[in-house]
Amino acid sequence: MVKESNTTSRREFIKGSAILTAGLATTPLISYANETPPIESSDNLYLIGPQKGYTPQIGTLLSTMTMMRTWVIGTVKDLTVEQLDFQIDEQSNSIGAMLFHLAATERYYQLNTFDEISWGQWSDDIKKEWDVPMGLGEKGREVIKGNPIGFYLDKLKEVREITKKEFAKRDDEWIMKSEPFFSNQPTNNYAKWFHVCEHESNHRGQIKFIIKRLPA
Repeated sequence: MVKESNTTSRREFIKGSAILTAGLATTPLISYANETPPIESSDNLYLIGPQKGYTPQIGTLLSTMTMMRTWVIGTVKDLTVEQLDFQIDEQSNSIGAMLFHLAATERYYQLNTFDEISWGQWSDDIKKEWDVPMGLGEKGREVIKGNPIGFYLDKLKEVREITKKEFAKRDDEWIMKSEPFFSNQPTNNYAKWFHVCEHESNHRGQIKFIIKRLPA
């Protein structure tokens, strides 16, 4: 009798868990976000969530991007030209080049998601301005040098202002829109812009590594 009772209990538990899981899987994230009021505090760097002036999912994403960008700027804002140009070896990128690269990455994702231009199909003028910092490598090491920190911070600010302006024009239906992209897999705009953010996190780690090895 005890054995049958335990078996029945296990079956009921599995059945209940399946129902709960199905319910969670079908809960619309956007409608949940719509119930969360936007964060209106002027000191909201560490408050990840919906932001005033943006739809819930876009505002939450932007708050994450803002926090990461602030950390990047805080890491590099006091560096000299010599420090920005320093390379650990002949194959490495300088801190300045990586900052320019972050601006180029954001610019290209703007063109892809806001202007709906297929990757790499932008105009020659755009390529002339952004292809070198986007690709880095030998050409980047050759030409991205001699700039003060203000040059790179201005580039980052320039593209971020465009992103904020364009985000404000769009809604959560847009950010969930997908197409084949990463490894030709379905990829929504949320994933593309999350990549812009985590890309900055990745390079910030590299930048901090280089800073610790700058000549005294």
